[in-house]
Amino acid sequence: MTLYDRIVKTGTISEPNGVPKPEFALPSTINWMRSLTIALETQPINCDGAKSFYSNIQRRKMPDQEENTIFEQLLFALHQCSALHALCKVSNKADVARVGIVTWYYGIYSGGSAMVTAQDGSFHDDHSSTAATWDRQIASRGFAMQPFELRLPNLQKKEADDELKKLLNVPRFDLAGRSPSNSEEAYAARHAYLSGSAKWWRWKTEENVRASSEFRALKVDNFRSKAAREIRDKKLKNRSIGFLHQASRYRGKANYREALFLGCGSSVETMLANYVDDLAAVLDAFVCAAGVFCSRKMGKIAWEEFLSELEEKRSFSLPPSMLWK
Repeated sequence: MTLYDRIVKTGTISEPNGVPKPEFALPSTINWMRSLTIALETQPINCDGAKSFYSNIQRRKMPDQEENTIFEQLLFALHQCSALHALCKVSNKADVARVGIVTWYYGIYSGGSAMVTAQDGSFHDDHSSTAATWDRQIASRGFAMQPFELRLPNLQKKEADDELKKLLNVPRFDLAGRSPSNSEEAYAARHAYLSGSAKWWRWKTEENVRASSEFRALKVDNFRSKAAREIRDKKLKNRSIGFLHQASRYRGKANYREALFLGCGSSVETMLANYVDDLAAVLDAFVCAAGVFCSRKMGKIAWEEFLSELEEKRSFSLPPSMLWK
């Protein structure tokens, strides 16, 4: 029995029915990041553009601990940017693609955490709460720059499907097929990943509902009854998803599941030729926007002191001036 048959067809302890086929997982992984990169090539995020986008953001007086948390998270994020730039220089991209995704995600996570603290003074230790708060406090208020703005305010199937229809103003795109080649296809690919993420987060929410004491008290194993649907729909109605939810799902694929899709196959290295560069470009843009947003919230003096000290004392290669001039 081949390794492919063992893992995909026979399965593992955690996935006894078999894991998703790597020939579908890999193109989707590459094509979503390519779609984000194309969007940024069409409408770049740089410091001047972010300053213009966030020009109406007002300073918020905050205690030292909140400022320190913002600086800490932005330092984490910039360090991840520097790491990805270093990974871009590795010749065999299959060697670093998996760790590249994890590096990318934690840069996104730290940048998003900094924005949340700057906005409302909160900080969350778990990924799900951070994603939910970022979507509620940043994306839903129009503070997420393109291409990080796509979101769904409700995960109930009909409502989410209706919203997805409204968002799709171009022909559909098969994310598992060829790579997007223009801005229209890139938008459709981003839409496809949002749609897939909605299904995944809906499933995850339903699994959590099944495990709840309220659901177990009904002594049912499905959502056919009105009472079961009401419990489920209440949870789904209160669940929105945005870019950080999509990023978390993306990281999970590389970090916890689907060992084959980046590690085996004669065509993997060819398909990954530009992939790590795309990861770096997307992370740079997100962290650039996050830093500018935070600088508006904390004021010029604190921000310039942070940049000056970071420029002088950083141990990693990427200077902050590359993102925040």
